Amino acid sequence: MIKELAAILFLVGEEGVSLKTLAQTLDQDPAAIKEGLQALKAKLEAWPDSPVKLVRFGNHYQLITHSELAGLVERFAQSPLQQKLTREAIETLAIVAYRQPITRMSVDEIRGVSSQAMLQKLVGRDLIQEVGRIDGPGRPVLYGVTDYFLNYFGLESLEDLPPIEELALNSQTTSEALFDVKQWEVQLFDEEA
Repeated sequence: MIKELAAILFLVGEEGVSLKTLAQTLDQDPAAIKEGLQALKAKLEAWPDSPVKLVRFGNHYQLITHSELAGLVERFAQSPLQQKLTREAIETLAIVAYRQPITRMSVDEIRGVSSQAMLQKLVGRDLIQEVGRIDGPGRPVLYGVTDYFLNYFGLESLEDLPPIEELALNSQTTSEALFDVKQWEVQLFDEEA
C-alpha cells in the first residue's frame, strides 16, 4: 500500500489529501491508511538523499520538497518552459499544428495580427520548429510541431489531434493562394539530419 499512497500523494497539489479521502480511494480502513503513511514517511526518511518528505497539515497529507531544494524548484517553476501557455500561444500553436507546414505570414493572416514574437516563443519552448523553407521570394520559413509538442499534449501522432471544422477565415482578407504551400517548391528538412 506504500506505493499506492505515494502515487496518490505525488499527484496531489498544494491542498494535500485527507485521511478520509485516501481511505475511500484505496478502499481501506483509516487505521490501515495511517499505518501506511507512517511506513511511507519512515521509508522517505531512511532514504539519505530523498528530495521529498511526507508532511501532515491538519488532517491532510502531502509530499513536499525538502527546504534545501526550494531555490532550485523555484527557479525551475519560473523558467519559460514551465510557464502556462497563453491564449495567444495556444491559438498560434493550434494553427501550426493543424496547417503545417505553414509560414509566419500564413499564421499572421489567420490570426489577423503579427505572430512573429509568438512563433519565436513557441520555438524557444520547443513546441514548434523550422521544418523547411519555401523556394520563393525571401525563402520564408515553414513551421511544424515538434516531438515535444506531441509529448506535451499526450499525443502519439498528429492524427490524434481532435478533428475540427475548417478554420473560419475571413474571406475578404484571406488569400487562399497564400496558404496553398503546394504551389511553391518546398524544401523540407530531413528529419534525421
